[in-house]
Amino acid sequence: MKKEYDFRRGVRGAVLKVPPGKTRITIRLDDDILDWFREQAHAAGGGSYQTLINMALREYVDSRAESLEGTVRRVVREELGRYRKSGGKK
Repeated sequence: MKKEYDFRRGVRGAVLKVPPGKTRITIRLDDDILDWFREQAHAAGGGSYQTLINMALREYVDSRAESLEGTVRRVVREELGRYRKSGGKK
């Protein structure tokens, strides 16, 4: 005997609610880029490739937040520190 399902009280929509601070979007990515992120997640023993994409985007945004002047000052400080530690030798 085949069991019938009653969907009259079913609700359409996402299976999981989007957590606060997150937005569900549709985005088109190149296949090779998506494959790379999926492979990275798999190589790490599982997890979400979407989280890796989010982390990569955040790192990019954070790196762009520093002004050109700030970047130059930081690099000069780092290089001066290395120069002083080496006694002025390259």
